[in-house]
Amino acid sequence: MAKHVIVGAGQVGHRLAELLTARDHEVVVVTRSGSGPANTTRVAASAADRDRLTEVTKGADALYNCMNPRYHRWPLDWPPIADALLATAEATGAVLVTTSCLYGYGPSEQPMTEDLPLAATGVKGRVRAKMWTDALAAHRAGRVRVTELRGSDYFGPGALDQSYLGDRLVPSLLAGKRVMFLSDPDVPHSWTYLPDVVQALAVAAVDERAWGRAWHVPTGPALSARAFADRLSALADAPTPRFGQVPRWAFNALGTVSPMMREMRETRYQFDRPYVLDSSAFETTFDVVPTPLDVALKDTLAWWRSRLAA
Repeated sequence: MAKHVIVGAGQVGHRLAELLTARDHEVVVVTRSGSGPANTTRVAASAADRDRLTEVTKGADALYNCMNPRYHRWPLDWPPIADALLATAEATGAVLVTTSCLYGYGPSEQPMTEDLPLAATGVKGRVRAKMWTDALAAHRAGRVRVTELRGSDYFGPGALDQSYLGDRLVPSLLAGKRVMFLSDPDVPHSWTYLPDVVQALAVAAVDERAWGRAWHVPTGPALSARAFADRLSALADAPTPRFGQVPRWAFNALGTVSPMMREMRETRYQFDRPYVLDSSAFETTFDVVPTPLDVALKDTLAWWRSRLAA
């Protein structure tokens, strides 16, 4: 049995804690409120408090960054959190495993692989890029062991308001209602299944081949939001999806009253052009493949139906 410390208990951290406790590991979950799943040690602390984090991480094999500060506060909240996590990993010897995204690459005209330069010009992309370059520099200096797992937009059980294919899509599809999409629903896009994110984190934490570089979470072939919805509706025996597209002027206008929508202007390029992730490196190295689409969609449907019934 190993000790694992998870910072954050949202859609990734909560599910990761459940996976690790099911494998009989000691799991400590750190959140500001002290919340977390059953059968874990729950600690109320700020993720930016390096002294407290170091205290609770002593003796741990792995430290997971599953945080997700409010979207519009990334430039303010991420730097002190990232610094505290890196300092904690260095002080305790725990492997630092960071859950990340593809923002650091910026717009790409080709399928994204891990060797692409972190060339983002947007604020959020630069924040994530600096977090990784700082961590990698510390690893190369021999001060710490780190790895980073990058996924595309999540879907699946537990993926809710931060998912384009969560509560913005599924309840409307099941009710036969029109779905309003923020961009072109016919553009190919990679979607990462949330349980695959958790599995990849657990693998990377304990396999030294993962350390010292970033990886893409195993992710299935890209498909458009419409194609995704068509297949989901067919499996659910629901009406054929009807899509509407939010006009750009309306999208921009929403940003004047919603901080979340205002920040999404920076990443709209991800939906205005093909956005494709290549996860073959992780799949080949660790012999792990993404969950087949129909299996993932059936599990997603079962979770949503249970949630909506409740």
